[in-house]
Amino acid sequence: MRIVWSKVLLFAACLIPVAMLAWDVWRALAGDLEALGADPGEAIVHRLGEWGIRLLLATLSVSSIARLVKRPGLIRYRRMVGLFAFAYVAMHFAAYFGILAGAELAALLADLGKRPYIIAGGGALLILLPLALTSTRAAQRRLKKNWRRLHRLVYLAAALAVLHIAWLAKVSYVDAYIYGAFTLLLLGERVYHWMRSKQRARQAT
Repeated sequence: MRIVWSKVLLFAACLIPVAMLAWDVWRALAGDLEALGADPGEAIVHRLGEWGIRLLLATLSVSSIARLVKRPGLIRYRRMVGLFAFAYVAMHFAAYFGILAGAELAALLADLGKRPYIIAGGGALLILLPLALTSTRAAQRRLKKNWRRLHRLVYLAAALAVLHIAWLAKVSYVDAYIYGAFTLLLLGERVYHWMRSKQRARQAT
């Protein structure tokens, strides 16, 4: 019962950013010019993308935190956070296409040539799509060892997301540095854990 309630609370927490954005959109439509700033469309796209990468890195953090605090049960929350990360990234792209590109394929294709950060972001979304579709236990049983190989691509998605932010930056690269450093830290912890596991296996034989 405690697990059910903790998942309900986690679900609600992951909805907070989009709920706050929806509230600001409602305020902007009601005439509050400060709700979304001078460029509401840009603000919507930016905030969805920002939370997309935050939740993506949060997803990668779950395993590391579980090992650090010796609570393997925390892994059960990783799937939900990962699916929310995909949802925010997908909404980020949908908002860009629908608002900034005017829902025109020609405008999207033109932007791909002029703005390489869109290619990086689109690449991250395309990687996350099969990961979201194969996040179920049934898919894990069906794919067996290939499931782990497939889901290691999440690090490539994170790297592309960081590259997306770096290329998008106009004034400061602080966000790209922070997200990039955090991604490298998580990857380093994962490599360290893998090496320790291999060492223990050799010692046991």
